[in-house]
Amino acid sequence: MEYVNLGKTGIKVSRLCLGCMSYGTSQWRAWVLDEEPSRAFIKRALESGINYFDTADMYANGASEEVLGRALRDFTTRDQVVITTKVFNRMGDGPNDRGLSRKHILASIDASLRRLGTDYVDVYMIHRWDYETPIEETLDALNDVVRAGKARYVGASSMFAWQFAKSLSMSDARGWARFVVMQNHYNLVYREEEREMIPLCRAEGIALTPWSPLARGFLAGNRTRDKKGETARAKDDPYAYELYYRDEDFVIAERVGELAKKRGVKPIQIALAWMLNKPEITAPIIGATKPHHLPEALAALEIKLTDDERKYIEAPYVPHPVLGHS
Repeated sequence: MEYVNLGKTGIKVSRLCLGCMSYGTSQWRAWVLDEEPSRAFIKRALESGINYFDTADMYANGASEEVLGRALRDFTTRDQVVITTKVFNRMGDGPNDRGLSRKHILASIDASLRRLGTDYVDVYMIHRWDYETPIEETLDALNDVVRAGKARYVGASSMFAWQFAKSLSMSDARGWARFVVMQNHYNLVYREEEREMIPLCRAEGIALTPWSPLARGFLAGNRTRDKKGETARAKDDPYAYELYYRDEDFVIAERVGELAKKRGVKPIQIALAWMLNKPEITAPIIGATKPHHLPEALAALEIKLTDDERKYIEAPYVPHPVLGHS
């Protein structure tokens, strides 16, 4: 496993990050694994050299954090792993049980630490932009979380580049902890981030850890125009239908499949290799719920695409509306 710096920080992370949205309890979503099978994937990830784990308070209503925390305590030591969790989404029925207010952030970090069973997280991230809370309030609260030792760094997920730039500028002006990582929506069938967000992060030394690098399984080659797919998630993931399934998306997926067949590998390995070959990408966030998922993802680290191969799978792309910010 190769380890790289998380942006301009000194912390080292594996080139793949294990996303834990699929772990916790199947009572939340049919495609989510319960605790015992979840633990097996976390253990395999550790054994393969992955030290970077991503979760969020809202994943399985907190069960993802609980399962991840217990597994890491059983299979490794705290100082050997990098844990990211997130705040923003609704975690209760009350009017202050969501968002990025000081009240919700300070309550949420403590709740996440309790569920994870740790004194701190390595990166505490805002899951989305809160249009109802001044960004000054959010950044000030996040700075206090870092100063209290409850998080080592702070990061952010999908938003407009102007919002991210405003946040960085304000943190610099006030001497607050600045975002060190952007977890954005980016893959072969959604490349709008190449316009502004990725160049901004490159210029600012911000780590890029894209979510959905395989387009929620769309790039695995098992979706067709006349049916949604065969997996449990494909059958119960309406959000994916909003993001993908355009005609041009299928053309790209078909080209990925053609190249994979020519190379003698799996489509997901081509899609991951395309992303990993980009120098600005730190660590894509991958999911794993089947025995072959982790080995295939790890093998993608060794695949180098030629310029002609890259151009072939990129060529059908057409501009998309902004997707994934909500």
